[in-house]
Amino acid sequence: MAAESKRLVILALIANVGIAITKFIAAAISGSSAMLSEGIHSLADSGNQLFLLRGHAVSRHDANVQHPYGYGKEMYFWSFMVAVFLFVGGSALSVATGINRIRSPHEQGDEGLWFSLGVLAIAALFEGFIAFRPALKQFNEQRGGRTVTKMIKESKDPTLLVVLFEDSAAIVGLFIAAAGLIAADLTGNGLWDGVASVLIGVLLGGVAWVLAIEMKSLLIGESATREDRAKIRTAVLSVGEVRTVDRLLTMQLSPDEILVTMDLDFDDGIGGDDIERAIVEIEQKIAEAVPAATRIFVEPVDR
Repeated sequence: MAAESKRLVILALIANVGIAITKFIAAAISGSSAMLSEGIHSLADSGNQLFLLRGHAVSRHDANVQHPYGYGKEMYFWSFMVAVFLFVGGSALSVATGINRIRSPHEQGDEGLWFSLGVLAIAALFEGFIAFRPALKQFNEQRGGRTVTKMIKESKDPTLLVVLFEDSAAIVGLFIAAAGLIAADLTGNGLWDGVASVLIGVLLGGVAWVLAIEMKSLLIGESATREDRAKIRTAVLSVGEVRTVDRLLTMQLSPDEILVTMDLDFDDGIGGDDIERAIVEIEQKIAEAVPAATRIFVEPVDR
C-alpha cells in the first residue's frame, strides 16, 4: 500500500507542477483572477505533494527510546499540514484575489481567452488521467462494498484521501474557472471572473476542512476498522485455551501498523507455561488475520 500511495503522490506532483506553470502563464496573458486562482491552487497542490513525500520518508524511521512505537503518525501530521496549507495557500488567497476583482471589475476583453480555455482543458486531462484516475481506482479497490462516506471515515491511508480530495477539487475548480472566463467574456464584465475565483477559494476551503477533521482524528488516535477488530477477535477466540476477550483496544499507528492490546480470560486450571504458549499462538493467529497488527500485547485476566 505504501509503495502504491507514494506512486500516486509522485504522479500528482509531476502533473501539478506542469499545470501550475501553464496556468500562471495563461493568467499573465489573460489577466484573469480565476486563472490566477487556479495557478495558486496547483502551486498549493504541488507543495502538498512535497509534504506527503516528507511524511512518507519520516514515517519509515525505526522506533527508538523516545518513540517506542515508531514514527508512523508523522504521515498523519504532514497530511494535516496539507489541509492547513491548502486553506491558507489556496483558499484564502483565491478568495482575496476574487474579492479584489469583484470590487474593481474592469471590462473583460478576449485577450488570451482561448489560450486560457485550452490550458484548462489540458489541465483537466492531466488531472483526470495522471492523478485522479489512479487515485480513484485505488480508492474503489480498498472500498469494497462500503459506501463512499463510510470509506472516507474508515480509511487509514491519508495519502490516498489527500490525493483524491485534491484532484476532485482541482477538476471541479477547472470547470468553475472556465465558466467564469466564458461568462466574463460574454458579458464583458470582469465581475464574473472574480466570482469564479471566490467559488474556487470556497471549494478549497471545504476540502481543507474535511481533510483537517479526518487527519485530526487519526492524529489523536483512531481505532482499527470494525472489520479488522472483528478479525482480531475471531483469531483470538480460535485459540482453544481462550475463554473470552474481556477487553480489546486498538490504535492505528500508521496506514500499515496497528497497536493491539487485550485482556483475555483463559480456561481454569491451565498453568503459566500453557498460557505463554497460547499467547504465542494468539499473536501468530492475529498476524495472519491482520498483517498490519504489528504490535500486540496480551494480558491474562486474574480470576
